[in-house]
Amino acid sequence: MNNNIKKRIQNMYVRDCIMAWSDIILIWLAVGFVLISISSIVNDPLIKWVMIISSSLLVLFNTASVASMTRHYAEDKEYIYGLDIKHLDENRAAKK
Repeated sequence: MNNNIKKRIQNMYVRDCIMAWSDIILIWLAVGFVLISISSIVNDPLIKWVMIISSSLLVLFNTASVASMTRHYAEDKEYIYGLDIKHLDENRAAKK
């Protein structure tokens, strides 16, 4: 595989990782904002604990899934992004 393809694969991988982890940060912020906003409305301590635990599980599982996805992408990035680059180059050539 030539260096240009490897560089393009690495760029695509890094861009995907940045977007995935940015989404996780936004999910943490959104869930935290909603949890803080709603907690002043809810008076029952049991419901508050259920909200805290369920929110924590939500962000925990989302974070774990993105960590797993980026790890898998790192292992197979030549195959995954190589196919994408091949199809992008073929589509670009077909349009010309």
